[in-house]
Amino acid sequence: MNDAARFPTARETPVAASDTATTRAPSLRIDLRSLSLSGHRVLQPLTLAPAPRAWTAIVGPNGAGKSTLLRAITGLLPFDGTLTLDGRPWTAWPAKERARHVAWLGQNESAAEDLTAFDVAMLGRLPHQPWLAPASAADHAAVRRAMSQTQSWDWRDRPLGSLSGGERQRVLLARALAVQSGVLLMDEPLAHLDPPHQSDWVHIVRERVTQGAAVVSVLHELNVALQADTLVVMDAGRIVHEGPPHAPATHAALQRVFHERLLILQVQGRWIALNA
Repeated sequence: MNDAARFPTARETPVAASDTATTRAPSLRIDLRSLSLSGHRVLQPLTLAPAPRAWTAIVGPNGAGKSTLLRAITGLLPFDGTLTLDGRPWTAWPAKERARHVAWLGQNESAAEDLTAFDVAMLGRLPHQPWLAPASAADHAAVRRAMSQTQSWDWRDRPLGSLSGGERQRVLLARALAVQSGVLLMDEPLAHLDPPHQSDWVHIVRERVTQGAAVVSVLHELNVALQADTLVVMDAGRIVHEGPPHAPATHAALQRVFHERLLILQVQGRWIALNA
């Protein structure tokens, strides 16, 4: 199957009874005073606490600090401030237990090119496995479910290095989904995906939210971001607005940070952004 081939949406993928169980999203909160990279201050004081059972999309112009903020929330970048999970400091959580609660899909992630797609997706189950223990039946079921959702199951035996950019991205998404975490953080998850596959990604996110998860994504695709529950608008290292996509104040904030070069319109009940 090539990237142009249409694959079924999450709504068309059979769901086992165990897959519909409610997920508990732990509360995740960052109170950041500053974050600097190579001596340059990238993020200014801000607070973000993604809501459970909701999809939060972080948007803004290039260089606004979106990806840096998301990496700070995952504990991948040091900063001045606090990061808590269920009210406990991030560093107080054992790494494996933390990884069961918070799954991460980074931008341009790499993996061993000779690993099969199945083995890459199975990496998402490592937080659930005892040291050196073989994968359990539950692990195999979770991986099959995740790869079926992203329609990457058909090339499960192919090396990652043999896949196209879009196929690779869908395998990496399956790895994040296989964690079955309460919080799912994704930085530019739509890279290499064409519009139909982007639509399918939205359905997958909606399914995770319906099951109780908190999803946070950094997106450049404003028309996809406008389908989220909450938009966090960033500019110059600050959160300048946080609110629902349909709110006039959110539209005004988007137009400000993009220098009034957007038209935000409602078409057939959906908000879209066009170049002005």
